[in-house]
Amino acid sequence: MSIQVPEQTTESLLRSEIHREFSSGRTRSAEWRIAQLRGIEALCREREHEIAAALAADLGRSAVEAWLGDVASTAGEAAFARRHLKKWMRTQRVSLPLAQLPGRGWVQYEPLGTVLVIGPWNYPFYLAMAPVVAAVAAGNCVVIKPSELAPATSELIATLVPKYLDSSAIRVVQGGADTTQNLLAQGFDHAFFTGGTEVGRKIMAAAAPTLTPVTLELGGKSPVIVTAGADIEVAARRLAYTKLINAGQTCIAPDYVLADAAIADELADRIVASIVAFQDAPTLRIVNDRQFDRLVASIRETSGKVLHGATYDRASLRIAPTVIIDPSPDDQVMTGEIFGPILPILSVDSEETAVKFVNERPKPLALYVFAGSQKAGAAIVDRVPSGGAVVNHIMMHCLVPQLPFGGVGASGMGDYHGRWGFERLSHRRAVLAKRTFPDPSIIYPPYGKAALKIMRKLF
Repeated sequence: MSIQVPEQTTESLLRSEIHREFSSGRTRSAEWRIAQLRGIEALCREREHEIAAALAADLGRSAVEAWLGDVASTAGEAAFARRHLKKWMRTQRVSLPLAQLPGRGWVQYEPLGTVLVIGPWNYPFYLAMAPVVAAVAAGNCVVIKPSELAPATSELIATLVPKYLDSSAIRVVQGGADTTQNLLAQGFDHAFFTGGTEVGRKIMAAAAPTLTPVTLELGGKSPVIVTAGADIEVAARRLAYTKLINAGQTCIAPDYVLADAAIADELADRIVASIVAFQDAPTLRIVNDRQFDRLVASIRETSGKVLHGATYDRASLRIAPTVIIDPSPDDQVMTGEIFGPILPILSVDSEETAVKFVNERPKPLALYVFAGSQKAGAAIVDRVPSGGAVVNHIMMHCLVPQLPFGGVGASGMGDYHGRWGFERLSHRRAVLAKRTFPDPSIIYPPYGKAALKIMRKLF
């Protein structure tokens, strides 16, 4: 009787190969980890123009935005991890209760093993490589699956990563949704996904059969609350600036504004003035037809007043920055994540109303508050749950490797950046080391009354 062996797929062969690499133990050393981090830094430094060209081809992104949004941010993460890695890797001693003395206890950080990184299209270099920084800092082998919706950047990553990083332990696989599903079916030690909430649900479901832990960096409608005491000029300028970045196709972009009625009109006018001052071209490019049609439909169907923009060209997939005043909460622009150059502004009669409005909806990835003081802004932050928050600015927390970055609820699970990413992709292993002497007999049965009395006091 012959036994038929199932034919191995490309994905299963890859999983086997990379698992063998991890089992060799060579990725555990600080030297290997630092070499990979230096490699990422060198890739960013030496190939900036090629990365920018790929981003321009995929998204129409300018060289300045490519440098700030993808290149500098990736290099900064790698450099920060490299400088602090040896400190992160140290074991952490813990005190022990009396009953466990004499002895020693500590926590040691160990690599999880093999990590699958699934990148998105909107920042296709940074959001593929920043999780790789965390994965290699923790000593893992990595499979990178870049987004097929950014083909030029995907091809660039596949070409450059083997030239700068350990090509046996860090691999790149290109493909679409089927490739992602096939990879997840192999059972990695961790899967890291950045993208939309609906796809995040599918990733989590696909990871469940193999009990693969997941980090999901998703999105949601990140609100901006502007109080009557805020610096309106600065708030408007920072709102316009961050909304224009990557045509609003950023997971932590300002999605809608809740402005105190006393300053709402002035704020809206100043936002429009800033858009006009900032925008070199009259329109911004959207990633593909499907996203373009969705955004145009939301503009056409809104019940709000269009204060600025609302022009578009399907042939070039470009939409002008659009400001909408007081749309209905049931409008498409207010029910789904916009992910485009559209900014609804709603006037509210109080901070209480603004807080209630946000808290009645799914928890956002980010909350932004403009107030007359940091204390006043922080007081609002304390009342509104979100993945992260910024007072008197927008999106800047993502560029601080000392801060954890991640969502909560529908906006994601798990966080990373800096030490937080190192710990996320490490196993915190508890170790207790005991002596063989003394070995008091009272802890062994049979238990007499005197022994139990002593044990109850000790334990």
